[in-house]
Amino acid sequence: MSFPLLTATAALPAIGAIATAAVPAARRTAAKWLALLFSLGTLVLAAVVFLRFEPGGDRYQLTESRAWIADFGVRYELGVDGIGVALLGLTALLIPFVIVAGWHDADPSPSSQPRSSGGHPNETKPYRWRPTQGFFALILMVEAMVVLSFVATDVFLFYILFEAMLIPMYFLIGGFGDRAHAGTDESAATQRSYAAVKFLLYNLAGGLIMLAAVIGLYVVAGSFSLSEIAAARADGSLEMATSTERWLFLGFFFAFAVKAPLWPLHTWLPNAMGEATAPVAVLITAIVDKVGTFAMLRFCLGLFPEASKWATPVVIVLALVSIVYGALLAVGQRDIKRLIAYASISHFGFIVLGIFAMTSQGQSGATLYMVNHGLSTAALLLVAGFLITRRGSRLIADYGGVQKVAPVLAGTFLIGGLATLSLPGLAPFVSEFLVLVGTFSAYPVAGVVATSGIVLAALYVLVLYQRTMTGPVQESVRSMPDLRARELAVAVPLIAVLIFLGVFPKPLTEVVNPAVEHTMSDVQKKDPQPEVEAAK
Repeated sequence: MSFPLLTATAALPAIGAIATAAVPAARRTAAKWLALLFSLGTLVLAAVVFLRFEPGGDRYQLTESRAWIADFGVRYELGVDGIGVALLGLTALLIPFVIVAGWHDADPSPSSQPRSSGGHPNETKPYRWRPTQGFFALILMVEAMVVLSFVATDVFLFYILFEAMLIPMYFLIGGFGDRAHAGTDESAATQRSYAAVKFLLYNLAGGLIMLAAVIGLYVVAGSFSLSEIAAARADGSLEMATSTERWLFLGFFFAFAVKAPLWPLHTWLPNAMGEATAPVAVLITAIVDKVGTFAMLRFCLGLFPEASKWATPVVIVLALVSIVYGALLAVGQRDIKRLIAYASISHFGFIVLGIFAMTSQGQSGATLYMVNHGLSTAALLLVAGFLITRRGSRLIADYGGVQKVAPVLAGTFLIGGLATLSLPGLAPFVSEFLVLVGTFSAYPVAGVVATSGIVLAALYVLVLYQRTMTGPVQESVRSMPDLRARELAVAVPLIAVLIFLGVFPKPLTEVVNPAVEHTMSDVQKKDPQPEVEAAK
C-alpha cells in the first residue's frame, strides 16, 4: 500500500496543533517555534505533493479511499487535481508567514493575565493561562482542515470539514482581536464578539442549507463519492430531474457564496477582518475563503452542470455587483483593514466571474486569481499589520509621511498595494487579465463592467498609499522604526513570489489548465470562437 501522502499533509498540522496546545504556559517561545516547525514540515509535504502531481495524468491523483460510515455510504476519500494542488500549495506556503507575522500577537498583556487566589495581586498562574499556545494551535488546526477540504473527494467528508473549520476561526476572531482597536477594552471586546458571532452565524446558515442539499444529493445519487457519481452519469444510470438539480445547486452555491464572500452575503467579512489580528485576517481572506470559490468549481460545476449553466446569468450579475460595490466602498474607507476587506470582496467578484464565464481562460484565470489574491493580500495585510502595531491605530488619518521615517516599510507596503491593483509584472495581473479575456469572449458587456473594478482599484490603493506614506511627517509617526528582521522575513519572500509568478506563471498554469479542461468537459462548454470577417 502506497504512503498516504495527502493524509499525512493534513495530519501533520493537526498533530502540531495538539503538541503546541500541550506546551506549558511559561514556555511561550517554545510553543511558537514548535508551531513554526510543524508548519514548515507541512510545506515540505505540500511541495512533495506538487512535485508528484502529473498535470497530464488522471484527474484525481494520489488517491486514498477507506470505509468510514459504511451504513450511510460515507467514505474517507481523498484525491488532488490541478486546482486543489495549487490551493494546497498556497495554504502551506502562507501559514509559516502567518505564524511569524503573529509572533507576538497572542502574548498576554499584564492586565489580561489571571490573578492568583492569594499572595501578591500581580502574581500569575503560568501553567493555567495559555493564550499564546492556543493562538498558534488554532492556526494549525485551521490549516489541517483547509488542506483536507482541498483534497476531499467525498461530499459528506468535505461538508464536515467545511463546517468544522468555523470553530477555530470563531475563537481566533473573538478571542485574539486587534489590539489597535480605538476605544476601551470593553468596547473592543464587544466589537470582537460581535464580529466573531456574525462570522459564525452567516457561515452556519450557509452550511445548514448545504447540509439539506448534501442529503438530497445522496437520496438522488445513492453516493457521496465524486468518482462514483461521475461514473453513474457517464453510464447513464444517474439522471437528475432538472428541477431537482437546480434546487441542489442552489443549496450548495448559497453556502459557497457566503464563504466566498459574494454580494449580498458578504457583510460578515469587513467586521471579521477589522477586528481580527492581521495574521488572522490573512487566514480568513487568503486561505479559508478560498474554500468557497474552490468548491464552486469542484462541486457546483462538477455535480450540477445543467443547473450551473442555468444560474450563470444571475451569478455573473452578482459577481459584477461585488466587483464594483466592493471597490467603491474600499475607496471611501477610513480604516486600513476594512479597506483591504472591501477590496477583497471586489477581488472575489472577479474570481466568481471567471468561474461562471464558462471559458477556459476565465476558469484558469479564476484559479490563478485564488492563488495570487492570497499572496498579494497576505503581503499587503501583513505589512499593514506591522504599520498598525507601531502606531496603535487602524485609521488612515492617523498616518502621514511614513516613507520618510520607515522607507522599507513604505516600499513593501507599496509593492503589496500595486499587486492588489494587478500591476503588470506582478502575479495578480496574469490572473485578472485571463479572467477579463475569458469574460469578454463570452459576455462582452460583463467584461466592460468588470474593467471598471481595475480603475477603482488603482484609486483606492494609490489614495491609501498617498495618505499614509507621503506628505508631511506626522508627529505620532516621527519615531516609527522600520521593518525588523522578523518582519522582513515575512515581507520579502512574499514579494519575491509575487514578482516570480508575475513574470513566469508557467509552474501554475501547466498544473491548472488540465484541471480546467476537465471542468469545462463537465459542463459541456467550449470556448467561443472569434468571429473573423472574410476578406473581400
